[in-house]
Amino acid sequence: MIRIIGGRFKGRKLRMVPSPAVRPLPAKLRGSLFNILQSRVVDSFFLDGFAGTGSVGIEALSRGASRVVFIEELPQAARIIEANLAKCQAEDLGLVLNQEFNRAIIELGKKGVKFDLIFLDPPYKLLEERNPLKVIRKRGVLKPTGLLVIRHHRHYQPSPRDFKLVRRVDFGDDIFSFYSGEEVAAPSGNDISSTDD
Repeated sequence: MIRIIGGRFKGRKLRMVPSPAVRPLPAKLRGSLFNILQSRVVDSFFLDGFAGTGSVGIEALSRGASRVVFIEELPQAARIIEANLAKCQAEDLGLVLNQEFNRAIIELGKKGVKFDLIFLDPPYKLLEERNPLKVIRKRGVLKPTGLLVIRHHRHYQPSPRDFKLVRRVDFGDDIFSFYSGEEVAAPSGNDISSTDD
């Protein structure tokens, strides 16, 4: 069972996706993420990539995001995100795109869509195969003043060539890497401005 942990939808129960392909962000990590983001969420245009149950995007809406786009390739999961939005009476605030992530980003880029906050929780194997950060940079869907957060395993190192890494937060094998919307011209060995253990 998944519950919203803060904001106006606090305590609402969300449906889970009965598939081993979907791994919801644990409540502890979700709480830590939003404690870090804090006021940046308010009035933000938020992207929940590889959204699964939609718990991160709905948490963002609960905490004041103005609108959330959910990208989820699995049709069953996309339907459950829509059901979870309905449970929170937030259907008008969320858009669910049932598409492969890179294709969805390409289409959003063509429409000139730009986000304040992007959260990605992709399958770890996919990170090695596709590099979603590169697609986001090439399509220009993150505002220069925006922030991108990616959850990944500690053994994977996201490329430093696309955005400037500004923070890294460790939770055992789970890592949150935070990138500013400022693109970088070349990799640097000193990108991290702060690290939390």
